[in-house]
Amino acid sequence: MEKIRVAVAGPRGRMGSEAVKMISKDEMLQFVCGIDPKYNGEDVGAFLGLGNLSAPFVSDIRQALETYRPDVLVDFTTPHVVKQNMQIAIEEGVRPVVGTTGFTPEDIEELDALCREQGIGGIIAPNFAIGAVLMMKFAQEAAKYMPHVEIIEQHHDQKLDAPSGTAVKTAEMIQAARSEMKQGHPEEKETIEGARGGYYGGFRIHSVRLPGLVAHQEVIFGAVGQTLTIRHDSINRESFMPGVNLAIKKVMEHKGLIYGLENIMV
Repeated sequence: MEKIRVAVAGPRGRMGSEAVKMISKDEMLQFVCGIDPKYNGEDVGAFLGLGNLSAPFVSDIRQALETYRPDVLVDFTTPHVVKQNMQIAIEEGVRPVVGTTGFTPEDIEELDALCREQGIGGIIAPNFAIGAVLMMKFAQEAAKYMPHVEIIEQHHDQKLDAPSGTAVKTAEMIQAARSEMKQGHPEEKETIEGARGGYYGGFRIHSVRLPGLVAHQEVIFGAVGQTLTIRHDSINRESFMPGVNLAIKKVMEHKGLIYGLENIMV
């Protein structure tokens, strides 16, 4: 069986470097290049202290894909460039596996259409941690019985988008399980703007950004005389790698864009 050839966009980043480590250790995968606009030619493994992996940095994404012909592009870059990266990858027949967040529903619909035109699969996962996917599933089930809910998500202070993609995905799943309803006192008034968090489908999402955090989320449900809290914590970025590994292998079997790791966890 041939190895799945994988390129990584953003291999110097915290998530990208973990992805390179994971890919290089899996006998079913072959890391072929890292895409980084600031570097060209140097071996990625040597740069990251992993030893020579015979996989160079390439500064131009299209050149990287055309030269090294990966089957899959793993992208952990930024919301500013990730959509363009995906479009180029799909045009080149390369399946994107993306952990960057900040996509709109319209973006996802557009990228799904591009994947189907090319006859390939793609995956966007707001969170690759298996425990986080279970947290979202459990929250969706709880919302059927306890519809009063708020989400508090906490991330490191370098995260660019708020709320997180995980919080948005959780909110979407909760909304699918309950009718929209306005919570709290009908005459509630914020004396400091934003104190009650962002409004989504009748409930609130709160974002915390502090150094020392990685990725954390709790979903708090309230009912008469009781509360239920469902919480997930990623202590380090290795926690995301089993999900990334699964996505790389599963994307080879699909056509169209899959949004959410839960849709390939069977």
